[in-house]
Amino acid sequence: MTGKGAAEPVVLDGTELMSDPGLEAGFAEAAHRILADLVRGGAALGWVEPPSRHEVAELFGSVFRAVQAGDGALRAAYVDRRLVGLGYWLRYARPTHRPHADLEKLAVDAAAHGCGVGRALSAALVGDARRAGVEVLTLDARGDNDHALRLYRSLGFTEYGRLPDFVAVGERRFDKVFYMLDLRRHG
Repeated sequence: MTGKGAAEPVVLDGTELMSDPGLEAGFAEAAHRILADLVRGGAALGWVEPPSRHEVAELFGSVFRAVQAGDGALRAAYVDRRLVGLGYWLRYARPTHRPHADLEKLAVDAAAHGCGVGRALSAALVGDARRAGVEVLTLDARGDNDHALRLYRSLGFTEYGRLPDFVAVGERRFDKVFYMLDLRRHG
């Protein structure tokens, strides 16, 4: 998937994914492969050790339910029916925060890094949030994840806070950086 001439990814939304029995059936396993491989490589995805297949299946089961209820959006990027990236946002559960959502995960297969998959997924998720009437889309990232932070800034996200040395990975500590995109102003 790397280099010139690589196939462009097809970015599906959660409804399209759920309507394709073949893709839906293999989604949790493919998502597990990507997430576990990235975490093994040190990616900042919320796990210190690679998640189990069961944990990933449960996670995306709840994401699919949120999508069906109108409380979330899921995007999946495929090249030749092979999952190469995924991301999702969920509305906040607290009634006073319901107009807002949090971009909770964005993950791109290491073989597809640098091919625009993360940008395509992020832009699609921002569009989904806008269409769903989300007022403010938030996210947090590990402070050393420079590539992701540059991507989010390029999409209009701004930093609104930072917790120094908050993320613990063994003995190492990293800042937790909070970003937001006010969709009331960026329309």
